[in-house]
Amino acid sequence: MRSCRRGQALLGIVCAVALSCIDYRSLVRIWPIHVIFSWSLVLLTLTHANIGPLTLGWAPPPTQNYSWIRFGSLSLQPTELAKISFILTFSMHLDNVRERINEPKELARLLLHILAAVAVVHIQGDDGTAIVFGCIGCVMLFVAGLSWKYIFSALALGVTGFSLMIGFFPDKILRGYQYERIMALIHPEKWPDIARQQQGGKIAIGSGQIFGRGLFSEDHYNVINAQDDFMFSYLAECVGFVGSIAILVVLLFIAVRTLSTGLRSEDHVGTYICAGVFAAISWQIIINLGMNLSLMPVIGVTLPFFSAGGTSALMMYLSVGIVTSVYMHNKKNLFSN
Repeated sequence: MRSCRRGQALLGIVCAVALSCIDYRSLVRIWPIHVIFSWSLVLLTLTHANIGPLTLGWAPPPTQNYSWIRFGSLSLQPTELAKISFILTFSMHLDNVRERINEPKELARLLLHILAAVAVVHIQGDDGTAIVFGCIGCVMLFVAGLSWKYIFSALALGVTGFSLMIGFFPDKILRGYQYERIMALIHPEKWPDIARQQQGGKIAIGSGQIFGRGLFSEDHYNVINAQDDFMFSYLAECVGFVGSIAILVVLLFIAVRTLSTGLRSEDHVGTYICAGVFAAISWQIIINLGMNLSLMPVIGVTLPFFSAGGTSALMMYLSVGIVTSVYMHNKKNLFSN
């Protein structure tokens, strides 16, 4: 498994370098290719079929998220690849209607573009990724110039509607284990088995104290799934408060640098692409920290560039490659002082 993840990381680095050499506008123009490829893989996970060594709709233990494709010892989470395709296609969509973005008809089409992606991922069962898709779309809309009146209206309606649905119809929008994770966050004493992972994460973070136990120390608290969703808890135990702040500063630098590259782009497409990647990185950090600190339920969102999730790491490397392409193919960036 470790060698597989190292291979995925190496593949990600190679692909990032390759993508940085390709004009990002070319990637946008070939949108039918990556849309069909990535979303076909996502739809295949809905079949839950076993064909020899191939498993469609596989859930890595101990999760109940059947959003993976497994072939022998190799596994792939197609929604991570679909994020890249979504950012590219939504950037093109925004560029085509940027002068009319606040017209109700065009805004409805943009929202349908976002909701279609969110709905497919929700049906698949990966609501953590569905939330990230929604956040990416909203940030890109904001950067494209969406009116504040729509933003505040959407926030009010969204929070009210979601609260009512959770309160009165939880079984209609949540699976059993998803509802249990929310309740375990509110009443951990009533759901001890489900709450154990987050409680262990908080214990690990606290035990790191100021400078941590050390990266190579054998005295670590055993956190469930520490290599993926709870990597921050593990790292905080190893390097302590000081090291945790350093990690967050590095991630913040990457996110801010991504956004600044987009804002200096010569065209709107480059700006929107970088805004989408910025949103993906930023919201995954926020959600992952919320999970590790028991501020929100566990929804399977990894810590960018640090968690061991192979496909998630690959997606981040590909994103960096595309952002680098925006930088490399804009004279404003290359020749600015």
